[in-house]
Amino acid sequence: MEKRTVNPWKWQEERSYSQAVEVKNVSGTLYCSGQAAIDPDGTSSDRDMKSQLEQAIANLEEVINRADYQCSGIVRLNIYTTSTQELWPHFPILQEWITKHQIEQAVTMLEVTGLFETLKVELEATVVK
Repeated sequence: MEKRTVNPWKWQEERSYSQAVEVKNVSGTLYCSGQAAIDPDGTSSDRDMKSQLEQAIANLEEVINRADYQCSGIVRLNIYTTSTQELWPHFPILQEWITKHQIEQAVTMLEVTGLFETLKVELEATVVK
């Protein structure tokens, strides 16, 4: 797989994303449903935003690994949250995870009026290999 990022500016680098990602010679594409802070038994978390973000990241990583893909292959990440204001102080957690896995992805973050049950943040990814 060949991956090329397109960044006409520098400011997005501080926010850990790329303006566009081009991929060529892909041998597979994985479209992940939104992953949130849901326990293996199906119980939705009612914990704080930080805890929910950490669990959503762990759940996304679990899905990617189980599918025999790697987090470094994430090319698109959509972030849905019930409060960008509540999420923003914990954004470095996501940035550290992105750096750890050397992910170069396009990102969209949306504040929504609600997520399933008591959930506050959901991560949806497209992964290639």
